Amino acid sequence: MRKLKIYLETTVFNYYFDDERDEHPATVKLFDEIMQGKFGAFTSTLVIKELSATKNDVRREKLLSLIGKYNIQVVEHDNVDINILANHYVKENIIPASYRNDAVHIAVSTFYELDCIISMNFTHINKYKTKVLVARNNAILGYIKTLDICSSWEVVE
Repeated sequence: MRKLKIYLETTVFNYYFDDERDEHPATVKLFDEIMQGKFGAFTSTLVIKELSATKNDVRREKLLSLIGKYNIQVVEHDNVDINILANHYVKENIIPASYRNDAVHIAVSTFYELDCIISMNFTHINKYKTKVLVARNNAILGYIKTLDICSSWEVVE
């Protein structure tokens, strides 16, 4: 059986260490299942850039260390096709312009034909409106593969 290819958006890394969040146990379990080989895990150079902006040195190093520890493949986020797609999501009011990086995360997942983007960003990424409009717009733009948007709870066993 083919492994589900998942994209880990920035919030997933933060929730791994935030044990006060309801999603923390499922996020830790997700990383455990990645280690067990149940998923093909991807993230992007944008996630690395966002994690690198963490002000607390110790926390920043912990966040970034997850990528190597769990053998998460890093893909490039800055190319013409991804930028066009992200700009489309903003233009169509799927993602607010002031949160363009959220549009880029979705565009990266779409461009690399991943199965699912895992996000705990329930404000702009992981919400019903975004799921419906991303699916509709991706189809209109010729992206045949459907991208699911999920939380950690939705993909772990």
